[in-house]
Amino acid sequence: MFSKTRVTENRPQQATAGGAQSETTPAPETTPERSHDAPPAPGMPRKRAAPSVLSSDLTVVGNIKTDGDIQIEGTVEGDIRAHQLTIGESATIKGEIMGDDVIVNGRVVGRVRGLKVRLTATARVEGDIIHKTIAIESGAHFEGSVQRQEDPLANGGTKKLAPPSGE
Repeated sequence: MFSKTRVTENRPQQATAGGAQSETTPAPETTPERSHDAPPAPGMPRKRAAPSVLSSDLTVVGNIKTDGDIQIEGTVEGDIRAHQLTIGESATIKGEIMGDDVIVNGRVVGRVRGLKVRLTATARVEGDIIHKTIAIESGAHFEGSVQRQEDPLANGGTKKLAPPSGE
């Protein structure tokens, strides 16, 4: 990492002034910057990266899974699993969405599972919501059932209903 500091600004003066200024140069200042960029030691928590963004002109057919944060503005036909999941106003999701923190501004057709679920005024959800805490703003459109669970992300929590048989 390069940065403009007094060390780089004073180099020509150091050559003419002798060794007197080299004692006052803050060389240790550059060392912490390097160690700050180093990966954390094993067992230490990692810094959160910037959220991944799927733009409004993108259509994904398939499942998406990440341990990080994701913001969806386009169309996804499949299940989504993330730490923090934000469904943008222009987004349409057809599938189950799961996350620690789920914010729905757009359209979801399918189950929503999250520790914290928030439906904003522009949200349109057609499906069940399984949550630990929930907030539904005035103006949100919701068709389905709401169920509170202590751990809504647990795999064995609720079973998906079987489709009706054609017999």
